[in-house]
This record gives sequence, C-alpha cells and structure tokens, in this order.
Amino acid sequence: MFARPLRLLACLLCAWCWASFAQAAGVVIVFSERSASYVAAADALVAALELEGQSRAEVSQRIASELDGLGATEAGASKLFIALGTDALKRVLARDLRVPVLAALIPRSGFERVMKEVGGRASSPVTVLYLDQPFGRQLDLLRIAIPGAKQVGVLWGGESVLQQPALQTALRARDMQELSGPVVSGGVPNASLNAALENADVLLAVADPQVYSSGTVANILLATYRARVPMLAFSPAYVRAGALLSLHSTPTQIGVQAGSIARSLLQGSSLPSALYPVDFTVTVNEHVARSLGLTLDALSLSDKLRRVEKRP
Repeated sequence: MFARPLRLLACLLCAWCWASFAQAAGVVIVFSERSASYVAAADALVAALELEGQSRAEVSQRIASELDGLGATEAGASKLFIALGTDALKRVLARDLRVPVLAALIPRSGFERVMKEVGGRASSPVTVLYLDQPFGRQLDLLRIAIPGAKQVGVLWGGESVLQQPALQTALRARDMQELSGPVVSGGVPNASLNAALENADVLLAVADPQVYSSGTVANILLATYRARVPMLAFSPAYVRAGALLSLHSTPTQIGVQAGSIARSLLQGSSLPSALYPVDFTVTVNEHVARSLGLTLDALSLSDKLRRVEKRP
C-alpha cells in the first residue's frame, strides 16, 4: 500500500535534485536564437568541456529572450556565461551578473558596437572570440590563391571602417595596397563600388551590415563579375552566390575553440580580451575560378595556408 506514495516521493526527490543541479550549473550558454549554427557551436562547446571533466549537468542552455527567467540563485551560482551571438551578448551584459562572460559567434564590428553601447556600465569581464578571420590570414590566402594580387579593394561601412588601420598594417607587411572609396552608409553607392573595384586585383569583403546584406550582395557580386575582380568573402553563402573564395570558421570550429577558452577561464587562466579563430575553412567556387583562368582546390589552399601560419 505504500508503494505508490514511495514512488511519488522518489519522483519528487529526483525532480528536486535535478532542479538544484540545474541551478548550480557552472556554465550558462545563451543563444541569440535556436538556429542550426548556434546549436552546432553549443554542441561542440559542451563536448569540449566534457573532455576535460565538466559534467553536462553543470552546463545549462538558454535562449537570450528567456534570460529574464534566470533566477538569482542560478545566476549567482554560475561561474561563466557564454554568449553566442550579438543579441545574446547584449542581454547577458544587461543583467549586471558580475560573472565572467565569453562572447562567440559575433563579428568584431558587432562586438565593438555592443561594448560601445554598454560603455563603462559592464560589470562583467568579457573575453571575445571573434567570428572574423585576422587580416593577415586573409591576405596570405589571397597571395596563395592569386600570387600576383597587389591591389586590394575594400568597401568600408560605419562599423567596419574602425578596422581600416589594422588592414593597412597587414597590407604594408605584404607589400600590398588598399583601394577604397567613401564609407558606405545606408546602401552601397556607385562611387564606393567604382573606387574599390577600379584597378583592383581582388575585392576583400569585410563584414559590416551596412555593406553586405541580403539587399546588397547581389549587386556587389554582379559588379565584381563585370569588372572581372574576384571576391574573397567571409561566408560560404557568398561563394555559392558568386564570390571566388571564402575564408571562415564553421560553428563547430568556433565551438571547439570556445570550449577550450571556457576551460581556461574556469581554471582562472589569464587570456587576451579578444581572440581570433585558430581553425578555419576555405571554400572555392570552381566555376568562377575557371572563368578567371584559375585552378583552385579548397583543401590544397587550406593546407598551404596552415603551413604559412606555422612558419616562425
């Protein structure tokens, strides 16, 4: 006669223990949205933490829009918040958690915009793993794929133009030059396109929502096609649309590195406040390559680029 009450009590105890476990999660992963890319990054991140002994029960996952439901107990018990995407970072910083934050899957321009909006109000130390590739790596890929490339066209927007000095430093180190026109704001004017493409050997796409968006990329790619100026893009989607190459890190590659960074932060290690991806992927539009008289292989380009980066 006591069997049913005992089973009920056992279930209640299990539920209480599970809730307590969740509240004591050492790591809270916050998604901007539950899309395939964020889920893939989170899965790789959690797997990387588990390899080092972090229990899956010690990691909780939330959508950014649900962050307001995070209880004070869970927030106070957490040792690290990982924000995947711009919206997740904004919402995490708005909570005044006073817990270290790791931001990932966020372009440098987007990260700098969020930190500018927050100003000096952020109570949490923030480490960011940029989604962008370092300029030196992008230019090295260009020299491998198109050895004669010297003139690099760039379309700058209001956010990305802050990175112009870093690009110019990388260009000078490789005896290359920048070609750019007026900074883009609210569309891509012909003056900017013409200045970036005229006499250019290649167009280097730098992520900026004012420049590259669903409403502008088709016209930009059409202009590069007419000018016979290949584009090095930051997304494989642009390669499918007509760019020659893309250099990017997949969500899984970002997740693996984010897991390693998170592990170091949990162990109290001192890290730079900003990091670039270590691993990367090259994609090639073979049709565009052939039309330009080029023979390119993505795997070969990746291997050569990795060898360049290993040189002292």
